[in-house]
Amino acid sequence: MNLANRITMIRIFLTVLLIVLLLFPFYMVNIEFPKVLIGTITVDIKYFIAAGLFAVASITDAVDGHIARSRNMVTDFGKMTDAIADKMLVNSSLIILTAQGMVSPAITVIIVLRDTVVDTIKMIAGSKGKVVAAIKSGKIKTTFLMLGIIFTMCYNLPFELFNLDIASFLLVLATVFAIISGIQYYIMNKDIIFSKEEISDSANKKTQK
Repeated sequence: MNLANRITMIRIFLTVLLIVLLLFPFYMVNIEFPKVLIGTITVDIKYFIAAGLFAVASITDAVDGHIARSRNMVTDFGKMTDAIADKMLVNSSLIILTAQGMVSPAITVIIVLRDTVVDTIKMIAGSKGKVVAAIKSGKIKTTFLMLGIIFTMCYNLPFELFNLDIASFLLVLATVFAIISGIQYYIMNKDIIFSKEEISDSANKKTQK
């Protein structure tokens, strides 16, 4: 296992820790996280720890990809685990925060459905010999989404002290770009999706041009 893949596995491990931190009933084993009053807001330190784990895991998402490309470490295993790690980190966090009343269910449903559609498009294209590259709007969506989740876990601080709901604003922007990028992925690949023949490498290059 090369360095890039090890970093991806670290992201998966951090995601598991994050899920346990947010869902495990610590009160049953007499563990209680301290609560702190910031201004007029009572915050649970557990969520700040979760935000830290999420932030570190998000950074590894950029690091492993950069290392894989710059050091020629791109592998099929790496591509598969990277995609799994990304979905585990973001979607599990969204679902948990939604269940705990911190994120609107509509945002989570739209983003999870968008990811499902895009992943299906990539699978269909892959089965026909075409690699669907990431697009700019998708990367923007991911950036807004990760920042939105971090600020949500941090109780929207320090902006909450000034009645500025930046966390929700970032999540709404992420949702908008999720819809835009989903539509773009479909338009860019609809001919591939509905074609019955496998596409040759030369055809792929021609299509990408």
